[in-house]
Amino acid sequence: MAESSQDSAGQDGESRAPFKPLVFVVSAPSGAGKSTLVDGLIGAVPDLRRVVTCTTRPPRGGERDGDAYHFLDRAEFDARIERGDFIEWKEIYGDRYGTSRQVFDEAFRQVARRGEDLVLVIDVDGAESFLGEYGEAVTIFVLPPSIDELRRRLAGRGSEGADSAARRLERAEKEIARASWYRHQVINDSKQRALNELAEIVQAERAARDAAFGVDNSTRSC
Repeated sequence: MAESSQDSAGQDGESRAPFKPLVFVVSAPSGAGKSTLVDGLIGAVPDLRRVVTCTTRPPRGGERDGDAYHFLDRAEFDARIERGDFIEWKEIYGDRYGTSRQVFDEAFRQVARRGEDLVLVIDVDGAESFLGEYGEAVTIFVLPPSIDELRRRLAGRGSEGADSAARRLERAEKEIARASWYRHQVINDSKQRALNELAEIVQAERAARDAAFGVDNSTRSC
């Protein structure tokens, strides 16, 4: 990922280190609560922006196009695959999900100008594909407290039939087995505790980035 040159020189001509946005890649099995935590993180921590990904599934509840997802029909999604628009994509339970290269690159350019960082919510395979192309990210895996608790959460959704819940649980176990590949693992046993831990990870990673680039962002609260 290219570094922004917006701060390479101040108005007085003094050279300054470029700002390098962080990309926080967050993954979790279905039912672990990643969407709720990411929404809370972006609301609680300044200068974080979510990358809007694409899906062919219909909106749920009060979901609006352009918030967490761009909702596409299958024909448009397939056309974007043919154009090579996706960094990564996958079909899960009959619906397709993907990260648009154009959307990500534009979001990265914007946060570089603004001095912000990005959050990208994708599955484990998508995270590996993203790192394979872009080379670096802060990876975070959100874990349920236990498989039994995850089973209870999936059953409590009401929208899941027994077969669907069983498939999701089987997939979750495979994803959890790969959690050690991530730089950080956060157990969502309590929403507020997990949210606090995520905020601390963001703060620590920002501090490490800023120290490496000789930037003093101590006035920014997290």
